[in-house]
Amino acid sequence: MIEELESISRPSEKKGRKVFPALCSVFGTLILLGVIAAFLPLTVPRLMGYEIYEVVSGSMEPEIPVGSVIYVKAAEPDMVETGDIIAFQKDGSVITHRVEENRYVEGEFVTKGDANREEDMEPVPYESLIGKVERHIPVLGIIMTLLASNTGKLYAVLLAVCGVMFHMLAGILRDRERD
Repeated sequence: MIEELESISRPSEKKGRKVFPALCSVFGTLILLGVIAAFLPLTVPRLMGYEIYEVVSGSMEPEIPVGSVIYVKAAEPDMVETGDIIAFQKDGSVITHRVEENRYVEGEFVTKGDANREEDMEPVPYESLIGKVERHIPVLGIIMTLLASNTGKLYAVLLAVCGVMFHMLAGILRDRERD
């Protein structure tokens, strides 16, 4: 009777020894992929020529909510049309508004935030244009701000280290199993 119990318990014990290292490896991989995935929307677009900004005011809501990330591609002023959303410099800030009119002769744009009742008081000179907003992703700006902070970078490094440690643990457990 005791021999039967031992023979029944040993296969599951061996199975458990194989499953735990595999789980550690999978968990480590998921952590590392998560860290990489968090930074992809903030790095790859820059390699493709986009500037990335976080929306901090509600002047473009509901089209572009506060906390969104906008991807801005450089554009020639004469290629900007009425209805395009542009990003421009004003008093040291980056502003994102919709073009109401492109005044080619004067070399300026008349802009307006979607949530604003009236057009902006001052036209935007061509020299202030950063580019056209090509895409926006809601909520990603909040994550971007966190990841760009020292605390966020520290968390990302610590998570990556944890992922590597899970892989190391899986390797150690597999080596013990072979012995």
